[in-house]
Amino acid sequence: MDDGADKDPELLRMMSELKIPYSAFLSDYVISDNYAFFKKMQKRGVTLNNHTLHHPYLPSMSYARQHHEICDQQVKITERYGAAPLLFRPPFGNYNRDSLRAAKSCGIKAVPLWEAEAFPDHMEWRGDHKLHPGDIILTHFQGHKEWKASMPDLIRAVMKRITDEGYAVARLEDYV
Repeated sequence: MDDGADKDPELLRMMSELKIPYSAFLSDYVISDNYAFFKKMQKRGVTLNNHTLHHPYLPSMSYARQHHEICDQQVKITERYGAAPLLFRPPFGNYNRDSLRAAKSCGIKAVPLWEAEAFPDHMEWRGDHKLHPGDIILTHFQGHKEWKASMPDLIRAVMKRITDEGYAVARLEDYV
C-alpha cells in the first residue's frame, strides 16, 4: 500500500483481526498529519518503507534532489519509527539510474514495482491480466473521497480475487 493519505482505523482492525500481511510505502507529505496511525500499523507487524518525502516524478529531477527526496525520507522514517526502510517504491513507478544510485546510498536494498494495481471495483494490469506466483499487487491508502469505497471494501475485493484464484498474500519484504 502506497502513500498514506487515508488513515482508516477500520483498515488496521480488519488487517489485524484477519492476520492479512501487507507492506506500506509512505510519503511524508501525507502521513505527517498523523504519524501515530502508522506507529499503530508498525506495532501490528507492518514494515514501513520509503515512498519519498513529497511524491515527485523522480526522473525529471537532478541526482541531488532525488537524493534529498529519498534519503531524507529514510531519515524521517528511521527517526520516527526506529527502523530504516530497506525497500523503496518510486512514485508512479518511475525512476532512473540516479534514483537507484540515491536509494542505494542511503541504505535501500531493493526497489520493487508491481504487476497489478487494485481498486475497489477493478484491477489494472501491466501484464496479461492474470495473477501469477510472486506478483506484487499495489494499492493506495485511499478511501471514500477518492474511490466511493473504504479501504476495508478494497481489501475484501482484492482478497476475494486472490483467494478465488488459489493464492495467498505475504509481506513483500519477506520475499525481496
